[in-house]
Amino acid sequence: MEHTFLPLAWNREPVTAQLAAIGAFGEAMGRRRSVREFSAEPVPLELIDRAIAVAGSAPSGANQQPWRFVVVADPAVKREIRLAAEAEEKENYERRFPPEWLRALAPFGTDWHKEFLEVAPYLIVVFRLDFGFDDASQKVKHYYVSESVGIATGFLLAALHMAGLATLTHTPNPMAFLSRICGRPANERPYLLIPVGYPAADAHVPAINKKPLDEIRVLL
Repeated sequence: MEHTFLPLAWNREPVTAQLAAIGAFGEAMGRRRSVREFSAEPVPLELIDRAIAVAGSAPSGANQQPWRFVVVADPAVKREIRLAAEAEEKENYERRFPPEWLRALAPFGTDWHKEFLEVAPYLIVVFRLDFGFDDASQKVKHYYVSESVGIATGFLLAALHMAGLATLTHTPNPMAFLSRICGRPANERPYLLIPVGYPAADAHVPAINKKPLDEIRVLL
């Protein structure tokens, strides 16, 4: 099999420019917060599409791109997702979650009620594709799926934030209901549910701190 390679399009910048670029990006991303209070104000679909295009540029194992991004705007579908998510989350909070996890969640004031799933103008359901199909409709196994989809999701969250939109990473568990509601095939499994929109005018977020560099970086 022949492989095609292209020259790398690369501009070497001075260190001062590199530091300025990473500093500006760091400041912007440092302002990102998980939001649970959304405005119902409409958001241009083009912003969502452009952010998903950025996510689609992420690296993946063997460039298999094992992801699908389902954008939900229909109020009836959003309500169906909310009701199904709340049913699972109610079971989680009341029966499934161990006491130590409930204690870890307590400072954030979360519970099984998920109104934001209806209020946010869009829900992006991220699916992982554990396998695909070739031109002969034969199954093709995908590799490093979780890692690849995780990286693409990071790209997506960063792009949405840079577009001035608020997001939340929501993981109701189990999530099989998302496959049914979104009508996805058997090779696509729900990975993450992301409400997207503008924050409510009176939105509040928990007062938290991030670990400093010397706690998260090890230099050998």
